[in-house]
Amino acid sequence: MISEVLTGAGLLGRGAKIILKRPKLFLLGALPAVITSVIFLILLIVLLFRVDEIVLWLSPFADGWDAGWAMTVRILMGVALIAGSILLMVISFSALTLALGAPLYDQISEAVDASEGDAPPPREEPLGTQIGRAVRQAIALILVSLVGAIVLFAIGLVPVVGNVVGAVLSALFGGWMLATELIGSACERRGIITLAGRRAAMRTARAKVFGLGVPTFLLLSVPLVAIVVFPIATAAGTLLARELLPAEEKLR
Repeated sequence: MISEVLTGAGLLGRGAKIILKRPKLFLLGALPAVITSVIFLILLIVLLFRVDEIVLWLSPFADGWDAGWAMTVRILMGVALIAGSILLMVISFSALTLALGAPLYDQISEAVDASEGDAPPPREEPLGTQIGRAVRQAIALILVSLVGAIVLFAIGLVPVVGNVVGAVLSALFGGWMLATELIGSACERRGIITLAGRRAAMRTARAKVFGLGVPTFLLLSVPLVAIVVFPIATAAGTLLARELLPAEEKLR
């Protein structure tokens, strides 16, 4: 399992090696991430400035409590709220960035396939069909992430261990959801067009998926770092899809 995790993490380095040899494609892939990074950075700043107000609004039940207990509960709520919001923002950022720059990220994925050899032929499909499916899948992933953020917010309220457990689960859940997005383009070229199909492939090598997804999730959680990381993560996602595909084929 450790070997698989390290292999998955190593895909980021392999992806960087491939994409940085194509600086023009790398820069084009960074452009959509610039736009969405600015949007989500503004949202994060607003949240940080208003977190006290939001927590007070969410916890009127603590108004009559002892001051020490009320402050403890509200601090836990504030930390859990920020952690859950970052989870939701990273997944939404990825989904929106991939949708906004779909043609560019498809080019990155195709370039990785070409560089590694045995690339599948381009998938013939109307653009409208592709866009419609991408939007539906992005909405589905964001909604699932919203549910996950709510659950992790509740876990974060548990005294002492809640924030630690919530942070670990957030990284694991966020990494899995992120990997689901990053392998999308390469999977579609291989005839796997549904989220269920992607998840079936991912379950054949969970440790490897977490090995790529978790560090990528953590890197994308850092404002503006995502601009550099995202094109590399897209390349790494294609490499992951290539490794998952033989196992997935056995399921079909």
